[in-house]
Amino acid sequence: MCRDDVLLETKLPLPLLGRGKVRDIYDLGDSLLFIASDRISAFDCILGSGIPCKGRILTQMSLFWFEFLRDVVPSHLLTADVTKYPRKVGRHRKRLDGRSMLVKKAEMVPVECVARGYLAGSGWKEYREKGSVCGIPLPPDMRDGDRLPEPIFTPATKAQSGHDMNVPFQYVAKQLGVDLAGQLRDLTLELYGRAAKYALQRGIIVADTKFEFGFVDGQLVLADEVLTPDSSRYWPADTYSPGGPQYSFDKQYVRDYLETLNWNKRPPAPSLPDEVVKKTSEKYEEAFTRLTGQALVQRKV
Repeated sequence: MCRDDVLLETKLPLPLLGRGKVRDIYDLGDSLLFIASDRISAFDCILGSGIPCKGRILTQMSLFWFEFLRDVVPSHLLTADVTKYPRKVGRHRKRLDGRSMLVKKAEMVPVECVARGYLAGSGWKEYREKGSVCGIPLPPDMRDGDRLPEPIFTPATKAQSGHDMNVPFQYVAKQLGVDLAGQLRDLTLELYGRAAKYALQRGIIVADTKFEFGFVDGQLVLADEVLTPDSSRYWPADTYSPGGPQYSFDKQYVRDYLETLNWNKRPPAPSLPDEVVKKTSEKYEEAFTRLTGQALVQRKV
């Protein structure tokens, strides 16, 4: 059970490169410092409440998957051992332990590389309208949550604000070239296949997930977060029942709660009641412990 104080924002005396929906990124010159806060977003808005231990879970789960998948593709990770961070980080190491990583600077590929093994979310919405997902035709009469005949690559554009937009493979090929587009597709599906097989052995279905890639010294690497509850749909295998929404370990629980409110899905976003905050934290932590078999590293801020 998480006992951490919630960390919504960091203010280190270092050059701040960017502050995303979850991560604060600092420029250390020849590397970047990624810090995962406990912020949570839904419908492209950062909510008024943080989720205890969320940042630690995202970081430590990504570290697990970077290691698990390293024989398929290298990552941008340098170290998550705070004792090896540069001196300038110094007195902040206790706060950063378990929720940060030092990474190589990468030239990021401007495409979200999404793999889907099940029909859900925006894929389900598109299928109902067109009978396909990202231009890939699917069998008729599929249901919400159905397993696909085989995993598919459904890339999306990276939106600076608002929703990412699903695009066909041909769009990626035109933007990046056929060779790189094909490499990204094949790599995405291989990573998903390996992770999904492992997760199922742990009682979790990875319905879909997104990967981000970049180039470091000309080499393609896996970057950002990997197979976390923020970037994936995690369903417990023992309750899986296609034909409607699934019980989940991801933030779908928060989205479902927000749908019950009279909120126009524009800032300012509402805060969450204590019971939703607690339940969300528990869902994230259960996914982490089931998949990794590890105890979560926690610290008082």
